Amino acid sequence: MTGAPAPAATRPLLAERDLAAPLAWRNGQAVSGHAFLAAAKALAAALPQAGRAINLCQDRLHFAVGLTAALLRGHVSLMPPNALPATLRQLPAAGAPPYVLADTDDLDVGGLPVATVSFDALAGGRPAGDAAGAPGAVPRIAAAHEAVCLLTSGSTGAPQPHGKRFGPLTVNIAAEAERLAEWLQRPTLHGLNIVATVPAQHSYGLESSVLLAMLGGASFDAGRPFYPADIAAALARLPRPRALVTTPFHLKALLQSGVALPPVDLVLSATAPLSPQLAAQAEAATGGRLGEIYGCTEAGQVAARLTTRGETWQTLGELRIERQEAGDEAGTGGEAVERFVVSGGHVTEPTALADVLVLHDARHFRLLGRANDLIHVAGKRSSLAHLNFHLNRIAGVDDGAFWLPESGDLPTESAEVEAVHRPIAFVVAPGLTARQVIAALRAELEPAFVPRRVVHVDALPREATGKLTTSALRAFALRTLAAPSGAPGAAAPPGEHDTYPIAADHPAFAGHFPGHPLLPGVVLLALVQRSLARRPALRARLGDGGAPLAIEQVKFLSPVGPGEEVRVLLRPQGQGVAFECRVGTRVAARGQLGRGRGP
Repeated sequence: MTGAPAPAATRPLLAERDLAAPLAWRNGQAVSGHAFLAAAKALAAALPQAGRAINLCQDRLHFAVGLTAALLRGHVSLMPPNALPATLRQLPAAGAPPYVLADTDDLDVGGLPVATVSFDALAGGRPAGDAAGAPGAVPRIAAAHEAVCLLTSGSTGAPQPHGKRFGPLTVNIAAEAERLAEWLQRPTLHGLNIVATVPAQHSYGLESSVLLAMLGGASFDAGRPFYPADIAAALARLPRPRALVTTPFHLKALLQSGVALPPVDLVLSATAPLSPQLAAQAEAATGGRLGEIYGCTEAGQVAARLTTRGETWQTLGELRIERQEAGDEAGTGGEAVERFVVSGGHVTEPTALADVLVLHDARHFRLLGRANDLIHVAGKRSSLAHLNFHLNRIAGVDDGAFWLPESGDLPTESAEVEAVHRPIAFVVAPGLTARQVIAALRAELEPAFVPRRVVHVDALPREATGKLTTSALRAFALRTLAAPSGAPGAAAPPGEHDTYPIAADHPAFAGHFPGHPLLPGVVLLALVQRSLARRPALRARLGDGGAPLAIEQVKFLSPVGPGEEVRVLLRPQGQGVAFECRVGTRVAARGQLGRGRGP
C-alpha cells in the first residue's frame, strides 16, 4: 500500500493562467503575465548575486515585480513594519547583506544600497500588454525557499522575523482563492480584478492582493488609493468582477464619505472583526458580498466568514484547530491556561493562536478576542475587542477604543482614582455627547464594563492598515488625559467657526480631477490657517504670528465639491489647536495643529 504522494520540490511562480491575460492593471492599462515576467527577469539580472531584499516599493506593480525578481534570484524579501531608518538599522544581522528595492529616490534608507524598480524602464518601451520577448515557461521556485520574512516589532522594539517558505505560501493562497471563488460562485478567481487600500508590505496586503494574483489567479491594480473618491475611481477603471481589499477603519471612512461607489462583487476585510451593521452597509453600497479573513503573522491566513451570514468562522483548506489546556505548572494555585492551536494545510508545525475562541468543531469557531486583551473588572471577564466591537457599532461613533489603565497610570490624587480599575472609552463622535455613548453601551454591556468616562478626541493613533497597537493607544491615552481637554468630566469646548462658500469655478478644481472635480486637501488646510489667523488667542497657543505651524495630524474623510459650503471649526486641544472642516453634517477633514520647529 502506497502512501500519499510526496509534495513537489518546486512550485510554479504563477498559478496556472493565460499569460496573455492581465495579471495587473496600471492606470487602467492591462499588464499581461508575459510582460510582468519579462520585467521581473530583467530586474533579477540586475540584482546582486547574493543579498536580502527590503521591498519598499509603493506602487503595487513595482512591489510585485521586485518580489518576483528576488524569488528568481534566490533571495528572501524582508518586510519591515515601517521604512524608518532606525527600523532598517535593527534588521536581523544574520544572512546575506541587505539591499533596498524602491520606486522613489527620496527615501532615507540609512546608507543601504538601492535597486530602483521602474516597470516602464524594465518593459523597454513596449506596451504593458505586449507579449514580445515573452518567456516560454513559467519559472519554478523551490518549495523550501524562504520567500518572504515578515518582521514585527517585538517587546524590545527590534523587528522579530517570521519566515514564510514558498511552498506553504502557495497552499495558503490556493485555499483562500478557493473560498473566495466559492463566495463569488465562480470556478476560479481568473478575471477577478482587485483594488487594495492595504500596503503590500503588510501580510494581509501581500497575501490578498499581490499573492492572490500571482498564486491565486486574480489580477491586481497597481495603486493604493487612500481617499474615498480615489478608491471609487480606481474601482471604476477596472472591469468586473471587481474586489476591494480593505480594513474596517478604511471601509467605515469610505462608507461615511458619501462618495458613490461602482458595483463591487466582493469586499474583503481583515485586521479587526467587522460589525454586522457595517458589513450590511457595505453590501448595500456596493451590491456585492462582504467577507472577512482571520489570521496572524505566525500562521498566515487561518479562516474566513461572510459577516452578514453569522459570526462563525470556517478554517481555510485543510487547517484544523484544537483546544489545549495547560495546568498550573508552577503550583501557585492559579487558574488553568487554555490555548488554541492550528495545524494542517500550510501550517506545517502546530502553531498557537493569540486569540480566545469558542470551538464548534475543528473547522468552525467564534472569535472572542486576543488572549492578551482579556480584562477583569469587578470579578467579571471580557475582552477589549468585544468592548470595542459594541462601541464602534453605535450610530454616530466614527471611531472608538476602550483603554484599561494600569495601577499608576493615573495620579492617585485624582478625583477619578476609581477609573484606574475601570475602562475608559476614547471616541471620535462629534455629534454625540458622552451620556449618549454611555447610554448606548448600557444596552449592550454588563454594568462593570460600561465606562465612567468617555473622552472625545479628534482621531485615534491608528497605523496605515487601521490597526491600533496597545503601546500607541496607551501613550495616546496618557497624553490626552494629561491635557486640559482630557480633564475628568470636562466637555469638549464648543469651538469657533467660519463659513467658506466654494465657488463652482474655484481655480483649484481645474485638473483635480477631470470629470469629477474635488477640492484638494491643501485648500482645506489653507482655510483652516485663514480662520486661525482671525483668532489671536488661539494662534498664540502656537507661538507668535510669525512662528511656523506644524500639522500634527490630519485626516481627509469626505470630498468637497463645487458649490458646497465649508465650515471650519477650531478649538483648543492639549497644547495645540484642533480643527474640523464640515460640509453640512458630514466631516470633510479633521486634525490638529501644533507649534512648528524653527529653522
